[in-house]
Amino acid sequence: MRKFVLFAGAAVLAPVPALAQQAPAPNAAAAPVATENGGTNAAEPGTIVVTANRGPVSIDRVAASITVLDKDAIDRAGDLSVADLLIRTPGVSLSRNGGYGTATSLRIRGAESDQTVVVIDGVKLNDPSSTGGGYNFANLLTGDASRIEVLRGPQSTLWGSQAIGGVVNIVTPLPTDTLEASMDVEAGSRDTVSGRAALGGRTGPLAWRVAAQTFTTDGISAIAPEFGGRERDGYRNQSVTGRALLTLTEGVSADVRGYYSDGRVEIDGFSGDSAEFSKNREFVGYAGLNVDLFGGRFRNRFGYGYTDTDRDNYNPTLARQKTFDAAGKNHRLEYQGSVAILPGVDATFGAENEVSRFRSVSPPSSLSVPIPAASRGRAEITSFYGQLNATVIEGLTLTGGVRNDDHNRYGSKTLFSGGGVYTAPWGTVIRASYSEGFKAPTLYQLYSEYGNGALNPEEATGWEAGAEQRFLNGRVALGATYFERRSTNLITYVGCSTTSTTPLCFVPGSTSARRFGYYSNVARAFANGIEASGRVSLAEGLSVDGNYSWVASEDRSAGAATYGLQLARRPRHSWNAGVNYALPNGGPSLGAAVRWAGESFDDAANTTRLDPYTLVDLRAELPISPEVRFFVRAENVFDEEYQTVYRYGTLGRSIYAGFRGRF
Repeated sequence: MRKFVLFAGAAVLAPVPALAQQAPAPNAAAAPVATENGGTNAAEPGTIVVTANRGPVSIDRVAASITVLDKDAIDRAGDLSVADLLIRTPGVSLSRNGGYGTATSLRIRGAESDQTVVVIDGVKLNDPSSTGGGYNFANLLTGDASRIEVLRGPQSTLWGSQAIGGVVNIVTPLPTDTLEASMDVEAGSRDTVSGRAALGGRTGPLAWRVAAQTFTTDGISAIAPEFGGRERDGYRNQSVTGRALLTLTEGVSADVRGYYSDGRVEIDGFSGDSAEFSKNREFVGYAGLNVDLFGGRFRNRFGYGYTDTDRDNYNPTLARQKTFDAAGKNHRLEYQGSVAILPGVDATFGAENEVSRFRSVSPPSSLSVPIPAASRGRAEITSFYGQLNATVIEGLTLTGGVRNDDHNRYGSKTLFSGGGVYTAPWGTVIRASYSEGFKAPTLYQLYSEYGNGALNPEEATGWEAGAEQRFLNGRVALGATYFERRSTNLITYVGCSTTSTTPLCFVPGSTSARRFGYYSNVARAFANGIEASGRVSLAEGLSVDGNYSWVASEDRSAGAATYGLQLARRPRHSWNAGVNYALPNGGPSLGAAVRWAGESFDDAANTTRLDPYTLVDLRAELPISPEVRFFVRAENVFDEEYQTVYRYGTLGRSIYAGFRGRF
């Protein structure tokens, strides 16, 4: 903590020479703005600006693979959940234990779901009380998101522990007009109803926005009908987001952001239908101070982020109805700076101090059995990082980064990354990068009833190389990327038999009290693959896009019976295709999307096969006025039966209709 304060103070007081341009805002939730001399934060016409690298920068200066979904793309897709939207992007696979609201795992390039960092308005969101310490996408709706970015490959240099698979960066908007509003309302199959409204404005030095959403559905049986599921398992979710930016004086502003979600979903037991349900409450808060020096050539951000996740399970048929109780909290102090060193050369650097806590207990069903003491744990990690972006010649940008994490239990770990991107005048873009990842054992893996205090951190190294060719001023583009990732010390759960003599099969400190299992560093994995994509945009209003992913994610644990087998619930092949046609001047539009996922396996031994499936979606929009549009969409038009998790159901044919307003 002391090192963090000293670093932050020294960074602000350090002398900075007169520089030639403005630095990018050190903020993953920043909006791109034009800067003098065409600086790195400039939003030139046709330029895609991304912030997943912790600050706004042109996508043609980012060495890693990234997909950007703007507000138009989010509206056009119509997906209610972020997970369903992201499954349409390259290298992403999904598994869900039933319908909306049930446990949802998102995997990038075959990495574990808990090896993905999720960022909401610049705040890293994870649940320290969950098994892998990752994020459950079940309750994350598209809501008021104005931009979603998917950064693929190990990204721990900038985002720290856990960013082995990649980063999902979600940004909500700040208003640009004196007063503006938006709304979405729709209803459809299974008594599904969703409503969202947002209001914001900019008055003098204050910009603010507040949005709220409610979503309910009768749902489907979490357990598939062929396995005995008969009753519907409903889901409801209410969420609120808000942002405010107050300019205190020239170059100094205060920033607050918040997100709250409250979800309730009915779940099934392993044997079939049950009366059980789960509650999930998530809160994300942030407060920061932004200080620009030397005309914006040296920018600083001081912030405090807080996340709080509470999860509870209930079974009304039991004497003691609460069956599970868990809570995870993160406190994060941050300093991030950026400096424009020379034209085309800028640096991002920072320091973080994060304290995580968890509590977890599973109360016995009988009132005569006392509730055991809750498992508890705490971890603290102090980090320093820096990354240099340099356009060394016209069109060629080189990037290098380094990070040091000092964990209170595992000591110091230093990571490196580097890469380059070249954009040729004739429309060819070539990218290559190398990066490292690091993930400390979670508090649950260390301190729960299955904990193992001797665990080592998971580690990964990865590289990628790819090219894209653009034609007709960017209206046509074709590209492909090859990647590899090697992961070691992966932590898995090891079950114990009733006769095992393994010391870890006994409660720590006991030689007689047995436990069901424990966590251990027993796995290695190797992933490689190809991501290919293309798009065509015609002046007549017709656009076509598609992508194909080949992801071979294999167990490489030496001596294991599963060596060389595909990791569970990760299809080796998948593709997406979409077509959209819109009449000029905001007229009616039609669209269709197709997704195909190849076979996967539900278990590490590859004995339980999940069949390939094809999903077809259709949509149409009709303008009612310049501000309001009516839309209708049909998902899984041919009522395909499929599974992403063995025994668990998936949504069949669904039809929704509603109105969208932008005022």
